[in-house]
Amino acid sequence: MKIARLMQDGNETYGLIKDGNVATKDSMIHETSVPLPLNIMDFLFEGWYDEIKDKISSTSFQDDLKKFRLLDPLPNPSKIICLTFNYPKHAKEQNYVSTKEPVIFIKPRTTLCGTGSEILCPNFVKQLDYEIELAVIIGKTCKNIDEISAKDYIFGYMIFNDVSARDVQMEDKQFTRGKSFDTFAPCGPWITSMEEITNVDELQMTTRVNGEIRQNSSTNNMFIKIPSIVSKLSRVMTLEKGDIIATGTPEGVALNNPDTPFLKDGDRIDMEIEKLGKIQNTVKFID
Repeated sequence: MKIARLMQDGNETYGLIKDGNVATKDSMIHETSVPLPLNIMDFLFEGWYDEIKDKISSTSFQDDLKKFRLLDPLPNPSKIICLTFNYPKHAKEQNYVSTKEPVIFIKPRTTLCGTGSEILCPNFVKQLDYEIELAVIIGKTCKNIDEISAKDYIFGYMIFNDVSARDVQMEDKQFTRGKSFDTFAPCGPWITSMEEITNVDELQMTTRVNGEIRQNSSTNNMFIKIPSIVSKLSRVMTLEKGDIIATGTPEGVALNNPDTPFLKDGDRIDMEIEKLGKIQNTVKFID
């Protein structure tokens, strides 16, 4: 199932998405008589989604999705963990090699924004870049789990754009500041639950800037696969329900590719991952 956080007439809600239509929280309450919680985090991770799973087939999806604005699906995750150089061709274009242990950094949750939102970049940034990534959503708190068990702790997936100020990143010689500006993590358009994705290792992923293809790869090219990522990270830190893990980007970014320009004011970025949907964002440079 696809689950989205929604805005209509200044009011936030959430709902299930099917064929371009929505079953909102209120309509689900009306049709199932299940007293669903106000916020999407409780709905997803406190048992309410499981409560209505067997009732979804009889739920009517009566609202047109176009009536709503799609928000970033998770408003307040405890952690956003990002992997670097997890696609060997991207590592090579950056003069690195992929490693068997995940190299990570953490983005603040204030970077999150939804599809249709503007990426707001300060004018002092001169090298703004994009990175399409498959994001894993943790569904249950876990610590020190093995790879076989990892799938039991994954709720679902979404698209994630790890926007990066490369000049800041290169000046600092580390990742955090250059990737932590507000709005530097567009994501969504919704969360697709794990049971909908039969093979997460075979999803086509594409980035277009102003219609031009910049990244064109597959999750099959991931070096450390998702069960191993979740297991290895759980041996470092407790993974909590609602945590986001961005699993790395393939080749085709602007950094170290002289024929590929960095992002400029007004650029439109379209990202698509097979079976997960599309996100679209526009760049705006600000004082």
